[in-house]
Amino acid sequence: MNGEKPKKKVAIYIRISTDIEKQNLNTQLDPLVEYCNKNNYQYEIFQDIASGAKESRPNLDKLMRMIREQKFDALLVWKVDRLGRSLRHLLQILQELEKNKCDFISLTEGYDTSTPQGKLIFSIVGAFAEFERAIIRERVKAGIIRAIKEGKRVGRPVGSKDKKRRRVSGYFLRWQNTQQKTL
Repeated sequence: MNGEKPKKKVAIYIRISTDIEKQNLNTQLDPLVEYCNKNNYQYEIFQDIASGAKESRPNLDKLMRMIREQKFDALLVWKVDRLGRSLRHLLQILQELEKNKCDFISLTEGYDTSTPQGKLIFSIVGAFAEFERAIIRERVKAGIIRAIKEGKRVGRPVGSKDKKRRRVSGYFLRWQNTQQKTL
């Protein structure tokens, strides 16, 4: 060895909820890559377009498999809510990272789990992310109720390409039967 310490291997995880114009993965990606380059880290990028409430996302699942194989020294995100919106899920990820000696770094929130303070802040921010999601859900429900009272159509958008009427069968009927049996 020539005395140089090995480069830190970092997994960059980015997520947006939808691929509409208002959201762009590069908003998160550019500063994360810049951070890795500035600190001379090796990095690999994982990106998903999915709700943060979903615990299983294709690239998050792949990333977690690689963390279990201890291929990364740290997981870097733009904000903790990009990783997840459920406190339980975030804490599971944190435990998995800790078990596999992988630090967690949130770039814009300025903390990492290599310190006890970082672990505490991660838990607190995770609770707020879950709270924020619950508030959004309440607002959406209230908006739907208001729209129904105003006589507006709720559901599939007008002009949707899929106008085919669906028959109720298969999984739904089996589920419905199990619900009736449990009552």
